[in-house]
Amino acid sequence: MREFPAVQTVQGGEGVAGPRIAVILPCYNEAGAIVQTVADFRRALPQAAIYVFDNNSSDGSRELAADAGAIVRRVSQQGKGHVVRRMFADVDADIYIMADGDATYEAAAAPAMVGAMLADNLDMVVGCRKDEVEAAYRPGHRLGNALLTGLLKQLFGRSFTDILSGYRVFSRRFVKSFPVLSAGFEIETEISVHALELAMPVAEVVTAYAARPEGSESKLSTWRDGWRILRTIITLYRIERPILFFGIIAALLAAMALGLAAPLIVTYVETGLVPRFPTAILVTGLMILATLSGMCGLILDTVVRGRREVRRLAYLAFRAPSDFGARD
Repeated sequence: MREFPAVQTVQGGEGVAGPRIAVILPCYNEAGAIVQTVADFRRALPQAAIYVFDNNSSDGSRELAADAGAIVRRVSQQGKGHVVRRMFADVDADIYIMADGDATYEAAAAPAMVGAMLADNLDMVVGCRKDEVEAAYRPGHRLGNALLTGLLKQLFGRSFTDILSGYRVFSRRFVKSFPVLSAGFEIETEISVHALELAMPVAEVVTAYAARPEGSESKLSTWRDGWRILRTIITLYRIERPILFFGIIAALLAAMALGLAAPLIVTYVETGLVPRFPTAILVTGLMILATLSGMCGLILDTVVRGRREVRRLAYLAFRAPSDFGARD
């Protein structure tokens, strides 16, 4: 792995300010881990502003985070996607470090991840998880992550090593040009697809992934959230690749129509008759549906291209990460 120098949040000398760094932590019932998480990031980035966005915790997480020195905000809409939407909208910074409030991600790797962003002018750096103990990353989650990552690569042409990692560093232009639409844990998938679709410069850094502290429990449901993530991938494929999505449907309908029509054509050639008239009507209907599906794909592809251009222009309205001295 390439080594990057640690970044200093404030430089000396002529009073030139370094990048404004914000650590943003979603939190839901993390009383057993939030204090340690805030302390770890405070130690790694002493000058960074640390925000904890509490999502209706009932175990005192909000008070513990405030006592630990974090800036605490409350998000009433339940779900990680809603929390990320508020974090991206409310926090103003040059570089954003997003992690979970469960003390599982390696806070000490944050300076190197920020250094990677500034060195190569990246818009996102993903912390790829390397579990230190078996309990940190359950086999079901590991298998699901591998399957979903592979599916994303097949559908979109390229992917990340760990699309479900919640440890990411973002540039200002990524955060302020990203329209968060997800509500739950599928937010990481939406973030990954957004970066891929706009061909943003991104990188991955391997980071340690530890087990949760005693008293902290995972909120992730393997089957429920896995299904939601799979559904999100398919939905985003339909939205971002309509000509392929509807083209596949058109091809399947056309293949069914041709399969049913073949015996009818043979009979008609031999006898000049169409004995199975209902089948002929069905074939006609299937071909009409196939044509409509193909045309929908073509029309929506033009719409998506226009939307992508608008998103790209919104993205370009913000400065590059290394130009943090020129405020927007």
